[in-house]
Amino acid sequence: MKTVKQLLHEKGHDTASIGPEESLFDAMQLMAANNIGALLVMKGDKLTGILTERDFSRKSYLLNKPVKDIRVKEVMTQQVAYVHPDFTDKDCMALITEKRIRHLPVLENDQVIGIISIGDLVKDVISEHQFIIHQLERYIYSTPE
Repeated sequence: MKTVKQLLHEKGHDTASIGPEESLFDAMQLMAANNIGALLVMKGDKLTGILTERDFSRKSYLLNKPVKDIRVKEVMTQQVAYVHPDFTDKDCMALITEKRIRHLPVLENDQVIGIISIGDLVKDVISEHQFIIHQLERYIYSTPE
């Protein structure tokens, strides 16, 4: 099992964020430009929410106004599930499954230090399985001395 700290070491600590007063249009442009599905909503260095493609698709049309007039804070998820660096990949998978979410901000001392997505976790599981398969193949096909 890997820890979140190890996963972040491999993938990097980069995050994309936006302020709660910014327009939903600007948020969607930022997501599209970075080919990502979520933005952390930050007020200064404090995490105040998360904005996902799901938030956009499920909540924005209910407001019945142009996307440029919708503020991020109107559609963001305010109750953000997050993890700490010492959580394991299995802890993250369990939380993502339980909460039915795709992104987990990583907080250390109440500061955002990264984000883990379900894609990161699946990639890690596949890599682990490929390593085990490779080791088993080496064992099976090695010749005794």
